[in-house]
Amino acid sequence: MPVTGRLKGYFLRGMAVLLPAVLTIWIFVLAYTFIQDNISVHINRGLVKLIVHFKGEEWISQADLTKILVDGKAGSIVGFVIAVVGVCLVGAILASVFGRALWRMIEGFILNTPVFRRVYPYIKQVTDFLLAPEQQRRLSFSRVVAVEYPRKGIWSLGLVTGSGLKNVTESVRKEFLTVLVPTSPTPFTGFVIMLPKKTVIDLEMTVEEAFRFLISGGVITPAKGKDMPVLSSSELDSQD
Repeated sequence: MPVTGRLKGYFLRGMAVLLPAVLTIWIFVLAYTFIQDNISVHINRGLVKLIVHFKGEEWISQADLTKILVDGKAGSIVGFVIAVVGVCLVGAILASVFGRALWRMIEGFILNTPVFRRVYPYIKQVTDFLLAPEQQRRLSFSRVVAVEYPRKGIWSLGLVTGSGLKNVTESVRKEFLTVLVPTSPTPFTGFVIMLPKKTVIDLEMTVEEAFRFLISGGVITPAKGKDMPVLSSSELDSQD
């Protein structure tokens, strides 16, 4: 192999190893910088005013306190810690009955506001899925399946969300499943379809693996030994 070919292979291999770690660190740095620039600064300025108000200028001047808490590195850490503690406190309050009732009132106001109600529900759906506990996510999507969609002979990845509608099941007299067929590379949108349970192929994939597969456009496949089982249409027809 020529030297240039080896160098290209080494470079691509190095990028494949380093890029995920670099991008992960970059995302966390961006999040930290955003909190510092937009939240911590205001928290620290509020702290300066509170300390000066209760302690007085005789204890420490407002200018010196501002230099420590707003401009100094120690102050930025203090603001960040307070912001994190504040988020935890909000979570604790919302875990109570009173907190949930209060948040329902606030959310109702947001959903009745003309501009916010067109944006808020969709952002909430994404954040609810990303930040929901793993157990809750497993309850919302019971398993990963392969379905023939949008036509026979074309297989799509689907997430089972429940059984079919009662009227359809009783009318056709078959056991149905409700399946969400996500779109790629944004799997938070898709199509909800109902189809007979016997026409669905169960896949040995977790919900997280399915989302990685969809977001990457099929590049990131499940671990070895968990590949999709292949059934022909005749085999499926024989099952029906």
